[in-house]
Amino acid sequence: MKKILTKFIPLAYGRLFNIIVLFNPKAAAVKAFDIFCTIRKGKILPHQKDFLDSAKLALEIVGEHKVQTYQWSGTGETVLLMHGWESNTFRWRNLITKLKKHNYNIIALDAPAHGYSTGNRLHVPLYSQASRHMLDTYKPKYVVAHSVGGMTILFDHFKNQESSVEKIITIGAPCEFSQFMDHYQGLLKFNNNVREAMDIRLKEWLGFHFHEFSSARFVANNTKKGLLFHDEDDLQVPFSASKKVHEHWKGSELIATKGFGHSMHQESVNEQIIAFLKS
Repeated sequence: MKKILTKFIPLAYGRLFNIIVLFNPKAAAVKAFDIFCTIRKGKILPHQKDFLDSAKLALEIVGEHKVQTYQWSGTGETVLLMHGWESNTFRWRNLITKLKKHNYNIIALDAPAHGYSTGNRLHVPLYSQASRHMLDTYKPKYVVAHSVGGMTILFDHFKNQESSVEKIITIGAPCEFSQFMDHYQGLLKFNNNVREAMDIRLKEWLGFHFHEFSSARFVANNTKKGLLFHDEDDLQVPFSASKKVHEHWKGSELIATKGFGHSMHQESVNEQIIAFLKS
């Protein structure tokens, strides 16, 4: 039954959007974005509590949200960690252990609607608002960001080029927002009238058409040093995403892996992160 519901509920939403768009395109677009941005996983699980609770820093106000922040104190340079979609700060546990051995001052946050933070929806500009709060408050020299967190930090530095950050590391990060829409439309089977209404809505809402919301565009004038990790067999975000970003980011290096997947918790990845931070 669960598999049947998982298959047919998205199709039901798609048909609903197709009907609404006939009478009110803007309402169809708003509803479609609400569903797209809704977070269904990523809250703290029982086995994650002890690790995270011991490092809670503050529940900080960012716009309409309360954002949970964490700190593992050290006397070295400050590193900001940003998780990906439907995840939380626990995903960094292996890297945190490694960074602590090298005495870095580690800060992290649960994105809005994730972990201990409030809310039920997330999009990149909202995540960027939270990350900008962290950058302005804690002045990290380095940022390590996974998946959507990677797109977020690149978007943030496109909008706010001045910051304390000198090096940015992304892991399995997406590039083109239009690819998200391709997947979303394919899953829900809504028609191109709905997609066009969403494109118009995105431009009105955030100032970008689908094709304009691109990490390759965001990094064109990025002067920070960058290290991009991406697995060639990543099933969630194609390897071509980081390859395209690398081609447009003059100060970046791309490390391709094989068989590491999307999460990339491997020891060798963490060792290369440390080496890049120390270089």
